[in-house]
Amino acid sequence: MTETHPEQDIRARLERVRDGVAALRERVAATFLGHDDVVDLLLYCILADGHALLEGAPGLGKTTLVKSLASALGLTFHRVQFTPDLMPGDILGMRILEEDPSGGRSFRFEPGPIFTHLLLADEINRATPRTQSALLEAMQERQVTMFGETRKLDDPFFVIATQNPIELEATYPLPEAQLDRFLCKIELAAPTEAELVAILDATTGTKAAEEGPAIPLETVRDVRSLVRELPASSDVTRFAARIVLATDPDGESASDDIRRHLRFGASPRGGQALLLLGKARALLRGHPWVSEDDVVAVSAPALRHRVVFSYEGEASGVHPDALIEQAVAAART
Repeated sequence: MTETHPEQDIRARLERVRDGVAALRERVAATFLGHDDVVDLLLYCILADGHALLEGAPGLGKTTLVKSLASALGLTFHRVQFTPDLMPGDILGMRILEEDPSGGRSFRFEPGPIFTHLLLADEINRATPRTQSALLEAMQERQVTMFGETRKLDDPFFVIATQNPIELEATYPLPEAQLDRFLCKIELAAPTEAELVAILDATTGTKAAEEGPAIPLETVRDVRSLVRELPASSDVTRFAARIVLATDPDGESASDDIRRHLRFGASPRGGQALLLLGKARALLRGHPWVSEDDVVAVSAPALRHRVVFSYEGEASGVHPDALIEQAVAAART
């Protein structure tokens, strides 16, 4: 009986899902024109079974991107517009008192929009901290506890939240504990001239966007499992750990800028995000293992929302990506 080497098994499974993953990427990229790197990052996050935070000015297509992703994956989709008067029950659900024909009364649970595969939390920082915190258990445990009962969420379950960095009035910044639940933070920049021309051509004509899933839901689950199984050598794991430690302003490998501008570095979840996003990147490229290049490529979106600035850092206006780049350089030495 011939034994199958783990790497050969992974290669065979990669071959089986390669066409489906390529079709998925093409479908999303055809709807969300430009910013191929943003499309890739969001796919990394979804395939790594994580949540994503999208930050960008209004009108850049954040909602379009998420809706096209849900359609291409064949997932159920709900969108919630976060506002200051939104209550936790508006997201999680509530109990409704009903009366039966005999006059008896009983409570019935009415599920909220969180009971879906993909939840778009639009402008999440406009809701109060009480409502924001309603997502914590769902994002971490994939379950909701209400009225003494615990209800499992759909599998898969993803939260993609958006933030508008321009308007700060009537907003409530997400606490670090909640930011840490997002596997990555993706920043959307304005499109280039060529990208804007393509967007205008595609959105002001009569051509309708292609609908229906690009890959079956079972393939999505298989790819998520495969991401976890992709091997990372001890050297790559140690490299990811060194990057995280280099963001600690009290650490031995921290640069002078990091010591001056940060109060706290990334948590161990940052290291988990580096490896998982790196594995998803390797898979999307058809590689059966994760490399240091994969980790470096995802270091900014994996860590930019996990570092905490000092007062001097906030006043300086330095971008977290510049400090993360220094942490990567320190980890290479």
